[in-house]
Amino acid sequence: MQNSPNSNENRRFLLTRGLWLVLINFTINNFAIFFDIHFGVFFSQVIAAIGFGFIGLSLLLKFSPFKLILTGLIIIFGHNIFDSVSFASTPSLNIIWTLFMGSIFFQITPAHALLISYPIIPWLGIMLVGFSFGSLYNLPSEHRKKLFLKIGLSTLLFFVLLRTFNIYGDTSHWSFQKNELYSFFSFINTTKYPPSLLFTLMVLGISILLLSIFNTVQNKITDVVSVYGKVPLFYWLLHWFIIHFVAIGVFYTQGFHWSDFQFEGFGFGHPKGGGGGLSLAGVYLAWIGLVLFMYPVSRWYGNYKMQHKEKTW
Repeated sequence: MQNSPNSNENRRFLLTRGLWLVLINFTINNFAIFFDIHFGVFFSQVIAAIGFGFIGLSLLLKFSPFKLILTGLIIIFGHNIFDSVSFASTPSLNIIWTLFMGSIFFQITPAHALLISYPIIPWLGIMLVGFSFGSLYNLPSEHRKKLFLKIGLSTLLFFVLLRTFNIYGDTSHWSFQKNELYSFFSFINTTKYPPSLLFTLMVLGISILLLSIFNTVQNKITDVVSVYGKVPLFYWLLHWFIIHFVAIGVFYTQGFHWSDFQFEGFGFGHPKGGGGGLSLAGVYLAWIGLVLFMYPVSRWYGNYKMQHKEKTW
């Protein structure tokens, strides 16, 4: 596998796709989130994390699936050891360290800042495990379903054990609250930025259980959901623009004018000084409306991709 033409092609694909995603993150995606033409905040977000993960995977693809998953598990279980490491006294080194291991908001110039929320190494560990996990789909479906069930339950049980005694894996410990519900919220309130071991165990455990449940299910619901799943990047980028345009339209109907909108920094196109917007029920309706609107658009783009595979961009 290490020297096969297909392996070289896969590495080349992952490398170029990774570089493309990093570029998209700091250009199209950055503008789509903030609507700031001056790019006052450079946001290293989920698209960049996936891009850097692809680049890392392209360099490690020559290793066997066992070595890949072992590397991923070592990262997932071990990166919290470095939670207390800081280079705050050396800003340049601190940015590099945070890009790989943590989260930071750093003021580069008076007009520009860097926000890192998705560090490279922790998410690379998750990606390596996920990539290796894909080989399990070569197993017979019933065998795969039982294996997913065992892995999912074991992962969640290990999460509960570590979390119950606040042993290791998250800088934010849980505690008993005023009632059982709030105590439960405290228990599952794990750290995502960067993804702690406990966050990863909880989310992946639930995800693998769902894979076990829906392993062989195919019906109208799965057909609808798969429409979105076939065009994730298209959906992600487009939905930001739609949200902004709809929000601006709502603000206009509430009496605001273009001069009232704030686009720089973390303004997101909202009126200066606050005000306006929708109720919580209105937000849910807008969200449902957006998802419904994106269905035919996503289906069209998915068909376009299938019919024009020569357009690799």
